Amino acid sequence: MMGPMPDRYTGVREGRLDMESGTWVKVAPGVFHRRYQPLDIGIVVIVGGAGLLLVDTRSTPKEGAELLLDVGAAFDKPIRWVVNTHAHFDHVFGNQVFGPGSPVNARIYGHRDIVRHWRDYEGPRLAAWRRDPTWEPDKAWGDVILTAPTDLIDDALDVDLGSRTVHLVALPPGHTDTDVVVHIQDAGVWVVGDVVEESGPPMFGSGCFPALWPRQLDHLLGLLGDGDIVLPGHGRPVDKSFVATQRREVAALARAHIAAGPPL
Repeated sequence: MMGPMPDRYTGVREGRLDMESGTWVKVAPGVFHRRYQPLDIGIVVIVGGAGLLLVDTRSTPKEGAELLLDVGAAFDKPIRWVVNTHAHFDHVFGNQVFGPGSPVNARIYGHRDIVRHWRDYEGPRLAAWRRDPTWEPDKAWGDVILTAPTDLIDDALDVDLGSRTVHLVALPPGHTDTDVVVHIQDAGVWVVGDVVEESGPPMFGSGCFPALWPRQLDHLLGLLGDGDIVLPGHGRPVDKSFVATQRREVAALARAHIAAGPPL
């Protein structure tokens, strides 16, 4: 195992949002963030007395296996819990590397509607990719086994990591109807998946509710503290003011589409 983790995070609280991609960065005591390519996806590890909680599992079993090796090289505790922030492929198609039947055998927490969302969206998407071998052949879509959460979230629940507790909250529909955010209360950190995106515009993807997304962000803003760190699904950490700005942008786009007439 490596030695003490270098603290390379320069600090949202000081108004600087810089983070280095491709390495684990300490954003708060026992909370580490790493940005992976492709897609600049943000993965989070939360260290507890009884093990590690991993937030999201990347896009494929191969990427999930790479993530598992990276976590093993950096931390001296086992992964005992996984949280899926939502149902989209780039956050959950690595689940099989970590879930029941794998050597990790972690409990996976996710929204109660993930399986339904996969039936309607991610499952047909995966089938289409498998039928077309020219679509990102390096991804080996045929290796993906959709691995559902073991613990479904209806509203909110706490996960005891041994020396600390994290709070999981199922949000109302918006970005999707499967969004779950993770609050590390003792660190003032929120992991929010693609409800907020920093490295590109918010993605109005499969299973999205554009007209409801501003309301979803209002709900999140009501939970955030003024000094809290927010880790988005893609990109650098942000703060509450960034979330408020993105809320205004999402609302303006939704209003423009409603005014134009076609169904959202």
